[in-house]
Amino acid sequence: MRTLFLSAAAIALLVSSAHAADAGNGKTIFARCAICHTVKKGGPNGLGPNLFGVAGRKSASAPGFMYSGALKNSGITWTNDKLKSWITAPARLVPGTKMAFGGISNPKQADDVVAYLGSLK
Repeated sequence: MRTLFLSAAAIALLVSSAHAADAGNGKTIFARCAICHTVKKGGPNGLGPNLFGVAGRKSASAPGFMYSGALKNSGITWTNDKLKSWITAPARLVPGTKMAFGGISNPKQADDVVAYLGSLK
């Protein structure tokens, strides 16, 4: 029984390690987002808001950016789960958003982008 438990624990560890988020890969994937968003500390907004420090921030709070009413009224705080939901399907998370990007459908890539954004502090 103990061997079975240890084997199951080892498999669970391997599976979770295999799906660990990779901020370096997230930075590469984020290049698609960089068409509209900047990530430089203190940098300007682009077509979308500057995302430096977005993790943990209230939605629609980057200074100087004109957010949609839907995002302003969403009450979202950008936790990892909310960031992933946004990255995978912005309009599903916040109907009425003006963000035109359809989302990243690959869950691993979305996790990697979330890890990258979380590293920007």
